[in-house]
Amino acid sequence: QKLRMQHDLKNPTVIIAVDRIDLDAQISATFHASDIPNLIKAETCDELEQLLRHDSRKIIITTIFKFGEAAGLLNARDNIVVLADEAHRTQEGNLGIKMRAALPNAFFFGLTGTPINRRDRNTFATFGAEEDERGYMSRYSFDESIRDGATLPLRFEPRLVDLHIDKVAIDAAYAELTGSLSDLDKETLSRAAARMSVLVKVPERIERICADIARHYQAKVQPNGFKAMVVTFDQESCLLYKAELDKHLSPEVSDIVISVSGKEREDKRYVPYKRDRDAEEKLLDRFRDANDPLKILVVTAKLLTGFDAPILQAMYLDKPLRDHTLLQAICRTNRLDGEDKEFGYIVDYKDLFKKVENAIAVYTSELDHSDGSGVDPEVLLKDRLKKGRERLDNTLEAIAMLCEPVEPPRGELEHIHYFCGNTEIPGDLKEREPQRVALYKGTAHLVRSFANIADELEGAGYSERDIGRIKQALDGYLKLREIIRKASGESLDLKSYEADMRHLIDTYIEADESRKTSPFDDMPLLDLIVKTGIAEAINRMPAGIKSSRESIAETIENNVRSKIVKEHLGDPAFYEKMSALLDEIIAARKSKAIEYEEYLKRIAALAKKVEAGQAEDTPEQVDTPGRRALYNNLHKDRDLALRIDAAVKKARHDGWRGVQAREQVIKRALFDALHDVDEVERIFLIVKQQREY
Repeated sequence: QKLRMQHDLKNPTVIIAVDRIDLDAQISATFHASDIPNLIKAETCDELEQLLRHDSRKIIITTIFKFGEAAGLLNARDNIVVLADEAHRTQEGNLGIKMRAALPNAFFFGLTGTPINRRDRNTFATFGAEEDERGYMSRYSFDESIRDGATLPLRFEPRLVDLHIDKVAIDAAYAELTGSLSDLDKETLSRAAARMSVLVKVPERIERICADIARHYQAKVQPNGFKAMVVTFDQESCLLYKAELDKHLSPEVSDIVISVSGKEREDKRYVPYKRDRDAEEKLLDRFRDANDPLKILVVTAKLLTGFDAPILQAMYLDKPLRDHTLLQAICRTNRLDGEDKEFGYIVDYKDLFKKVENAIAVYTSELDHSDGSGVDPEVLLKDRLKKGRERLDNTLEAIAMLCEPVEPPRGELEHIHYFCGNTEIPGDLKEREPQRVALYKGTAHLVRSFANIADELEGAGYSERDIGRIKQALDGYLKLREIIRKASGESLDLKSYEADMRHLIDTYIEADESRKTSPFDDMPLLDLIVKTGIAEAINRMPAGIKSSRESIAETIENNVRSKIVKEHLGDPAFYEKMSALLDEIIAARKSKAIEYEEYLKRIAALAKKVEAGQAEDTPEQVDTPGRRALYNNLHKDRDLALRIDAAVKKARHDGWRGVQAREQVIKRALFDALHDVDEVERIFLIVKQQREY
């Protein structure tokens, strides 16, 4: 936009040139999302030639390959500006030459996410730039990006299996067998080197790695709602890894993305993975969707550069990579994706950590703006155990501080009082919601912090006593969270809060004595009271609640109150009456005006009414929530309620909520029945809350 507004450039043409079709689609979508005017994507070579020969002054997005098909000079203006993406890749070759011949007086900016190092000085020459500080227009380094919060740090976790491959020993053994290095010997040694790929695919090795990937993913990635990529040695390895992963995870969890060509086309095993571009893009869209069951992509070369999916957090590397290819691959994982994603996870089965350090050291020293000494790679590749311990300690301290205001002796009841409030004060439950949300989030963060180093606590510097204390604290906070959740009648968002996967609990936390599960275990308390009765509902409460009569009572009262508050706007008359009855029962309990058994009978009866949303004397014809709400709020005038119900259903349009014209149609229908503007506004708010309308 700044280029196009420059007076001296006199309405320039801006060309954005990329070198891959998927980047063409990606950058087009980015620009369109920014609502930039005069933007056009040149779909064909003919379209590009026409735009340039006719002197179009638009922003043109195209691939560099279209210039390879173009014939000669296309436009000699000197106010054409070319932004060449991935400038390190295709600019020095024939395509770059043809593009400059087509636009001889254009100005070229080279952009790249892969820093230009000292071996790539021809890239500077291609753009007519000086091979020193003056050659750069702007630089933005790896560490600056992390510091600014534009990308995330990377965490490396080496997880080597016991099967080691010694290429030198193999070559030496074959050399000894073949004697002198004749042509035949060289061919034999070449085959020996090729045996490396066979050794990488030893079944026992793949079994161990895939079992490890499945465990790691389920414990450390899936609970946070993120996804993963497995990078294997070659295309056949992709098939082997997919088959082995399917033994540990559901087959729908993973899929393969490869280029199927040559001999693979004749191999029936590759048939499911011969996708055209549209089919592959649909698969990748599924991967980007947090709700899709596809969680893991198995690849060998595809998607290692240019692929953008913020939901990707973990990369399992079992392929030798180096230099910028390695750096670009691991940086698929460091894209921002909400507060739950704090780093990119690199699990390394090929001992690549030193190569990554070297690659980052080269690039960051080249990008350093001052003395050329660069940035210590450890600043970028965080010391995992050190940072893991800091995070765990900080999270434990934060959640302890959150619970600090709880009154002594800080048992279950005192925690319920602090996080849920006084049941005699109707607004207390809602007012204490921020404390409960902080507890839920804090517990989730604690579980994740613990999971990240759970199998390496001693390596992180914890003593046996420390480990026991941490596990006890984690167990206690998980139980507290469940008590508060039950006591407040709240259900939790699984992605945000349910990080304590059963794998983690079974592996690291001493569980309570097992109990038989039933279809009612995850049911809301009021629903449980209706279906099983008050006694069984109490029996299914957490041990910390059912150990105290007062805790039981306050849990039931908070659940009833929560339901009343939630449904109040949809049927004010009914739920105000229920709220008054709840206040009476609470007052009677606290003043000991009734025995505990009588209290349970009354609160159970009230819970059933609140859950049902209707009183016993509701007429039979008033048989839906919407009709009941109208009946209760129209002075129990059955005929008027049914008449308004029919009028609203006749007048409504799809998607009427929030559309003023359509809402007015419903209000007119209400006025025809009520003949009172104030009554219309009151009843309209009730109608708006009812899903059936």
